[in-house]
Amino acid sequence: MTGQSQEAATRPSWTMRQVYITAAICLLLGVALGYLFRGSQAHSTAAPAPAAAQPATTASTPQMPTLEQMKQMADKQAEPLLAKLQNDPKNPDLLAEIGRTYESAHQFKEAADYYAKSLTIKPAQVAVRDEMASCLYYTGDVDGALKQLDRSLKDDPKNASSLFNLGMIRWQAKNDVPGALSAWKQLLKSNPKLEDQKKAQVQRLIAAATQHPSTPQETKSKF
Repeated sequence: MTGQSQEAATRPSWTMRQVYITAAICLLLGVALGYLFRGSQAHSTAAPAPAAAQPATTASTPQMPTLEQMKQMADKQAEPLLAKLQNDPKNPDLLAEIGRTYESAHQFKEAADYYAKSLTIKPAQVAVRDEMASCLYYTGDVDGALKQLDRSLKDDPKNASSLFNLGMIRWQAKNDVPGALSAWKQLLKSNPKLEDQKKAQVQRLIAAATQHPSTPQETKSKF
């Protein structure tokens, strides 16, 4: 058995749940886009950290997976969904579920592709479009992300998640403080029954953007 084969044989196996938790721990740099408004789909990610930035491992702590390993695991988890898709290729919910599988493993390009296919069949899916916008943002397509959020708000002008993410991207990626403030203020105005914790978070972001308009990277947020 070669050295690489021995390493593969002894490497601890990872479940997708472990991958998601580890990825969340590894990706805490910068300002994250918001998901809490979408309930069970809530999670927080930021731009992927360099693969080399990994803590030392011990016998009881498995090595953190690389993005390539995470993709392989996402491919494995998506297999039964893709099998279903062969018999039902126009199922928008199934396509969106496959997208979420890849997004959870931080395979944002693949996720965006499946979200796009889902939206082609069923355009008025605001939550799916917001997920696609986030994926586009993390792949570096800022303008594409903003375009998707603008479309979401045409379908649902009061959507809190869309308004929150619109403000985050305008501030973080475009340094557009007036645009960010406008989105967040509209969020608060159009959602008067917003939970106190979420309302306070938006208010903190408004204050931070007002006081430090050129340093969005210094403000961390989980929405």
